[in-house]
Amino acid sequence: MRAPIGIFDSGLGGLTVLKALRHRLPTEDFLYFADTRFLPYGDREEAFLRERGQRVAETLVERGCKALVIACNTATAAAAETIRAAVTIPVVALEPAVKPAAALTRCGVLGVLATTRTLASPRFAGLIARHAGGLRVVTQACPGLAEAIESEGPQSARVAELLDDYVKPLAQAGADVVVLGCTHYPWASAQIAARLPAATHIVDTGDAVARQLEHVLRAAGLQGGGQGRLGLATSGAPAQVNEKAARLWGERLVVDHWDF
Repeated sequence: MRAPIGIFDSGLGGLTVLKALRHRLPTEDFLYFADTRFLPYGDREEAFLRERGQRVAETLVERGCKALVIACNTATAAAAETIRAAVTIPVVALEPAVKPAAALTRCGVLGVLATTRTLASPRFAGLIARHAGGLRVVTQACPGLAEAIESEGPQSARVAELLDDYVKPLAQAGADVVVLGCTHYPWASAQIAARLPAATHIVDTGDAVARQLEHVLRAAGLQGGGQGRLGLATSGAPAQVNEKAARLWGERLVVDHWDF
C-alpha cells in the first residue's frame, strides 16, 4: 500500500491526468515517467510503441510501483494489452472520452482531436462502434500539436497556428461536443474553446481515469498508505523537462534521468 503509483507518457501531457489523480487521491504517492527521448509517440510505429510501452511498464514495476496508469491515448491504443500481459500490477489505461461525449451531444455531431496513431488504431474504431455508432463523428488528426504545446507552451504562436487549422473543421461540421484525445491537449483547452461556439462541450479523460484508478486500488486492497509525494523522471534531458514542467505545472519539480 505504501508503494507509489506509476504514470507514464511520451512527455508531459500526462501531467494533466496526474493533476486529476492527485486531486482525487491526495494521500497516494506518484512516480511520473516522461519518455521524452522518444517524444512524440503519436507518429511512431505500433510495433515500437508495444515494445517501448512494455519496457517502460517493466521499469516502473522494478522501481516498486503498485499500480500503473498509461497516461497517453496513443500508448493505450497500441500497447495496453501488451503491457497488461507483461506485468502483474493493476494497469489503468486511457482512451478518448467518446462514451461520456456521446451522452452529451444534442445535435448528434461529435468532434475528436487526437494523434494520427490514436485515430488509426483498431481500439479507437471499436470505441466509436460501441458508443457513437449512431452519431456523426468528425475526427481530426493533430500532428505536431502535442510537441508544440510541450516545447513552446499552450499560448505560443505555433500552437495558435496549429489550432487554427485543426479546430476549424470541427466548428464547421457543427460539433457541439469535442473530445480531447491526447493528454497534452487539455493544457490548451482555453485556446481550443476560443475557436468553437460558446456552447460547445469540451471533454477530456482526467477525472474518469482518477475514478477508475480509485476503484481498481480499492478492489485490489492497495488504496492508501502514501504521503502525497511526487517523483518525476525522464529518458531525455532533465533540465529541459524541468523547464517545461515548471511552465505547465506551475512550479519547479526535481527531475531524475533514467537511461534505458
